[in-house]
Amino acid sequence: MADNATRRRPAEGRKQSLAHRLYTGDLSYEFVSRRRLWYLISGTLIVVSLLALAVRGLNLGIEFTGGADFTVTAPVASGSVNDMRVAVLNSGVSQLDGTTVLSVGSNQLRIQTRSLSATEVATVRGAIATQAGVGSDKVAYNLIGPSWGKQITTKAVQALIVFIVLVMLLIWVRFRDWKMSVSAIVALIHDLILTIGIYALVGFSVSPSTLIGVLTILGYSLYDTVVVFDKVSENVSELRRGNRTYSTAANDAVNQVLVRSLNTTIIGVLPVAAILFAGAFYLGSGPLEDLGLALFVGMISGAYSSIFIATPLLAQAKEREPEMHQVRQAIARREAKARRDLAAPVAAPAVAVVVEDADPGNGDDQVTREPTSRRPRQRTTRSQRRG
Repeated sequence: MADNATRRRPAEGRKQSLAHRLYTGDLSYEFVSRRRLWYLISGTLIVVSLLALAVRGLNLGIEFTGGADFTVTAPVASGSVNDMRVAVLNSGVSQLDGTTVLSVGSNQLRIQTRSLSATEVATVRGAIATQAGVGSDKVAYNLIGPSWGKQITTKAVQALIVFIVLVMLLIWVRFRDWKMSVSAIVALIHDLILTIGIYALVGFSVSPSTLIGVLTILGYSLYDTVVVFDKVSENVSELRRGNRTYSTAANDAVNQVLVRSLNTTIIGVLPVAAILFAGAFYLGSGPLEDLGLALFVGMISGAYSSIFIATPLLAQAKEREPEMHQVRQAIARREAKARRDLAAPVAAPAVAVVVEDADPGNGDDQVTREPTSRRPRQRTTRSQRRG
């Protein structure tokens, strides 16, 4: 038995991990009570994003604006993409700064430019053929109109509206609280605005891959929010019996799932960062770059909004309910009673005072009990009574 106790001592004295201390409440960060700070930060980011959209605008790809698409078969080396783009820019045709060159496999290049006239098409085709070392007839050409991009945009907006409505219904059914649904959707819109604003700031091309990435981040954002809300719902299930307000219970929930949310986000962001890095620095502008940026920004923003936006917003809305007002009053009454009990003086113990009778044999000695705060009576002896 002694050996077992000795072996357990190191484990019992071992320092607890950060996740354990956050879950048990030994360590707690104030997320909900500082909601004004988080609102200010998010509001600033949203204003910057909206200004970027208004001033710089989005760099829409050829699928949305229309343009010319050239394809040529040629060996693709490390500098082929850049060399082809330089050749197109030096063709003598103006306003080709938005030209994109993509490598398709190991033996094909795809060049996309603005809409060109017949003369400009012939000039650009000749420049591409010369750089690739083939005849002009080997360079395929397609004219892309903007109607296809408009159809994609319309379908994406419709899908977004249907998604938001269904998600609000599902969250309401799951938690039986429409305020959770509204808070989750507000955080979701926050993530969408930030992601689109980043595209406007950095000037990445908006392509169908971008739309796919934007729609994908909706799931990541809601996943983080629902995880936190599930813990909030568990903490507030017996709110009236405890000494916690809704805000306190919500803040405890955020601390309890904080490490889990961070780990999930980091694990998800690492491969996305690799895709973004490869698309931006190795493959040049293309689908991987557009998809990677949307996922990268959206996943980080989703983790942020679930902790700093959705939960504080939910707690603020719930604290305005009459039921939560009653909970706060009950807690205040219990705390006031506890303070009164601590401040009340402790009753002093009584002491026995014996008064001896003049006749010791009659058994009439009187015993009285008085508190120690009073001065005890002096004992009367027979000699004093005779005197």
